[in-house]
Amino acid sequence: MRRAGVLFLAAVPVIATGAYFVMPADPAGAPAAPPAATAQSAREEAKERAEEERAEDDAVVAGLPAGLAAPAKKELAQRLVASAEHSTTDWRTTYGVIEDEGDGCGYTAGIIGFCTGTHDLLMLVENYTEDHPDNGLASYLPALREVDGSDSHEGLDPGFPAAWEAEAELPAFREAQEAERDRIYFEPAVRLAKLDGLGTLGQFVYFDAMVSHGPDLDTNGFYGLRERTLKQAKTPAAGGSEKRYLNAFLDIRREAMLTRYPDRDTSRVDTAQRRFLEAGNLGLDTPLVWEMYGEHHRLP
Repeated sequence: MRRAGVLFLAAVPVIATGAYFVMPADPAGAPAAPPAATAQSAREEAKERAEEERAEDDAVVAGLPAGLAAPAKKELAQRLVASAEHSTTDWRTTYGVIEDEGDGCGYTAGIIGFCTGTHDLLMLVENYTEDHPDNGLASYLPALREVDGSDSHEGLDPGFPAAWEAEAELPAFREAQEAERDRIYFEPAVRLAKLDGLGTLGQFVYFDAMVSHGPDLDTNGFYGLRERTLKQAKTPAAGGSEKRYLNAFLDIRREAMLTRYPDRDTSRVDTAQRRFLEAGNLGLDTPLVWEMYGEHHRLP
């Protein structure tokens, strides 16, 4: 995973709620603090509104087709992502992959490219350790917390890569990687794409961007990319053209990729997702033919 920054937000779409208080000034001219009871009441009301909105969104999503969440489509999505992250469509061979790609994210590892520098690898190991306290990665948790947000290997070398590879042989750790992938990336991306009125291809476009850019709020994080796109095109849910919206999103995403790494290969956009979009394959139906980093891929 090659993100612009540390993972900021995971597993939930952005919901902005808040309360504004008009506060009387004290004699010195400084605004008086709101009474504690008023502030608490406002927080509770905001929480209730957010829960009501989420319940309404859940009802909308539940009434829509499975889309990318259908088992066959989800399998297809993992194979497409693996072609970009690991240059293979056999994603189940990548649980034990670990390397430093020199992109400022530290070690990149596992099926989705969890990174020591972007918080998601730390979350994975912390959650896994809660259920399996004697695992072979638990002793590295202090070091993982120290290097989080950087590309440092301090406290991880020389043993961490071998420990990761060994742990990845265990079914429990493989299941943990899949669960974390779904919780942080797949489920939030698909849910928000459905709320935006996007079909299966659009849901994959969101998922792949979430993986690559991280569910962050900054300009080049996933939610930042979406906000920038909304200034140029309406979502289908808002009455816009699906193809126009996705083209705008891919344009902005490509720009973000090149802003950080000017020499980066952008084929995961140019010769994969854009190709599907130009063909009008909004359902992400097979067969699929695409190129990734000069390699030709085909799924029958």
